[in-house]
Amino acid sequence: MKASSNIPEDTMWEATVACNPEYDGKFFYAIKTTGIFCRPSCRSKTPKSQNVSFFSNAVKAQNAGYRPCKRCRPELKSKHYDPFELIIEDTKEIIDHHYWQNIHLNDMAVKVGVSRFHLNRIFKNRTGYTPRMYLEKTRVKKAKELLLTTTLNSTEIGYHVGYQSISSFYNAFKRSTGLSPSQFKVNHMEPPAY
Repeated sequence: MKASSNIPEDTMWEATVACNPEYDGKFFYAIKTTGIFCRPSCRSKTPKSQNVSFFSNAVKAQNAGYRPCKRCRPELKSKHYDPFELIIEDTKEIIDHHYWQNIHLNDMAVKVGVSRFHLNRIFKNRTGYTPRMYLEKTRVKKAKELLLTTTLNSTEIGYHVGYQSISSFYNAFKRSTGLSPSQFKVNHMEPPAY
């Protein structure tokens, strides 16, 4: 390790190991084996101390040949970058673009680079929903659109939005809207124009 900041080297190392956000913007650490530099709060795997260099700012790390981490985005000016925000956005994007598929929490967690437990916890803390609840909400929203804009029946719509059984579709729809799909359609259809 080499020091490039007025913060003691052992303090920088402790902040790195603890992923301490209080030191974000005060120093950056770079990993020789990967060629990447990070913020102290980055949740990536803790590197070996002999492979770490410290820098007082992102420009110095880049000038030394290191690339910014894609997880913690140390090149961004914001001192308080929230790495969890990107995880939440990526998870929502996976669900929004693949809601009709059989999506498993493990698969989403692998794609966004965290454990399933961690993903479930931070997603719920930030959105008020678990990823599974958000998936259900997305499917029901799409089902409501299809009920009002297509001639598909409720069974076809249930399968179309990703439910494996009609009973699970009806239960999710009723839980979300308080109505069955057919009741929802009757209550929300525009009366015919004469």
